[in-house]
Amino acid sequence: MTTPRRPASGTDSSAHPRLQRKVVRVLILGQILGGIGMGATLSLGALLAAQLSGSNAWSGMAATMSTLGAALVAVPLARLAQASGRRRSLATGAGIAGIGAILAITAVALDTFPLLLLALMLLGAGSATNLQARFAATDLAGPTTRARDLSIVVWSTTIGAVLGPNLFGPGEVVGAQLGLPPLTGAFAFSLAAQVGAALVYTIGLRPDPLLTALSAREARPANTRQHGGLAIVRSNPLARYAVAVIALSHATMVALMSMAPVHLTEHGASLTIVGLTISLHVAGMYALSPVFGALADRVGRMPVILAGQALLLAALVLFWLAGDNATAMTVGLILLGLGWSASVVAASTLITEAVGVHDRSALQGFSDLSMNAAGALGGALAGPVLLLVGYSGLGVAAMALVAVVVAWSLLGRPVAPLAPLAG
Repeated sequence: MTTPRRPASGTDSSAHPRLQRKVVRVLILGQILGGIGMGATLSLGALLAAQLSGSNAWSGMAATMSTLGAALVAVPLARLAQASGRRRSLATGAGIAGIGAILAITAVALDTFPLLLLALMLLGAGSATNLQARFAATDLAGPTTRARDLSIVVWSTTIGAVLGPNLFGPGEVVGAQLGLPPLTGAFAFSLAAQVGAALVYTIGLRPDPLLTALSAREARPANTRQHGGLAIVRSNPLARYAVAVIALSHATMVALMSMAPVHLTEHGASLTIVGLTISLHVAGMYALSPVFGALADRVGRMPVILAGQALLLAALVLFWLAGDNATAMTVGLILLGLGWSASVVAASTLITEAVGVHDRSALQGFSDLSMNAAGALGGALAGPVLLLVGYSGLGVAAMALVAVVVAWSLLGRPVAPLAPLAG
């Protein structure tokens, strides 16, 4: 495959060192708050979906609707960022997620499954906001620190996302005091966190990093136009590869993670154990992302992507061989999170480097759309597959997605040499 022409690197952080540091700090705080709602959405959502629908076969719809919601708002949020900046886009996404938390509580109170699905879809906007925040960290970053800055913002999600599932117990206590239905107290924490995140983005991202980067670049030639994400993917091999890596890695993670709470509870695990297990998985997703970011800057994007796929494969093999063992499940879910982290951090950096600054928002929005659509499909298919072949069989089926990424990486050679792109 022909190596695409390297675009201009964008605005180097050396031109805005103080602003870049401020942007990263604001994004870190926003990610912590936004991450609190993630655990409740994906873990309690699966249990509530099974409860309100009356069948475990529908439990995968929690992850499906959440990722579908994130997919639906990804492109509109990216367009809003391009037109009005990251500040307005990120605050809007957090606000939509807050509305979703309110509807989730209402759905359980009314015992209405369709309303719960709508609530989970709106809550997915919080995930889309967190995803867009990682790209906001690269707007003013230089090529030698781009992956590092992106990964630090990804890492900051660890605090909120690990805390989220462990709010199940305290959430029930608070929910009981507020008169909320069972299993909905954690959504009250999610609402407060999303409102806080919206305020952080609105107040903190001044001046706006994307608008600053756009204004610092030379004006686009009069005979050129801004391209859509799909058009970029069709014509740019590097963009196409990076989008595929993110989408397939995310589908693998969501399919196995979304079914884990149901599988664990069916084998006698308590709600506390389920929350702890999911917390460890989420820690794997985010805690070591700065390590993967530093490695991507030092040894190259492609080696880190391949390392991520190796970790995903190790997790799937463990699920296949010992999927009914609680300890093996925990270790496998940690490996699953680590593989996702390495793959997404490195491939997201490639997304930023595949095009110039004026086309980045369009490609980033399309990437997030593809990522969440793949996750929604993976979550939707995971429930029926679990019923047919069990959790071990689900792990085997997901190996096909890893095989596609590895084959494309080694045979397609979308990047040559296997090193970071120069600015």
